[in-house]
Amino acid sequence: MKAYVLAIILALPVLTAGATSWSEDDSHYVALGGNKGYYIVRPDSRLFRQLGLYDAPWIDTADRLRHGYGADVLAFQFNRKGVLVTPPAYIAQESIYAFYTRRIGSFVLGHTTTGEVEAMFGHGHSVSKRSNGFMYYYSLPIYNPFEDWLGDGK
Repeated sequence: MKAYVLAIILALPVLTAGATSWSEDDSHYVALGGNKGYYIVRPDSRLFRQLGLYDAPWIDTADRLRHGYGADVLAFQFNRKGVLVTPPAYIAQESIYAFYTRRIGSFVLGHTTTGEVEAMFGHGHSVSKRSNGFMYYYSLPIYNPFEDWLGDGK
């Protein structure tokens, strides 16, 4: 009985590691100067709603049916002429990858076009129409082993 209780106490930090990140909203803007910068946004945060990212195709790694697999998203808002009108947003659940932040940080607000974004990230995006333009969303597959609570029994 004591070993069972000890095992639960030792496993508790691991089981709650994923949940901890959700309670801490560290969404923010990263200014790079010269009309360059980007947002780091946690899903369903206050900044997420302020930026109108409600239709972003992020997938929660804590979803019980996905066993730790999910998707972060890169979001780009363009005007009707296809010019970037707001800084890009990186919607991240856990880790933020410098590979993506370096790339989205290179785009210049008011100058970058859809063609430049597609040249860097490809055509594999979803589009959401807006009253003043449209959004491009790029899904980034991720895996969080702490959310894979079922395991495969091996």
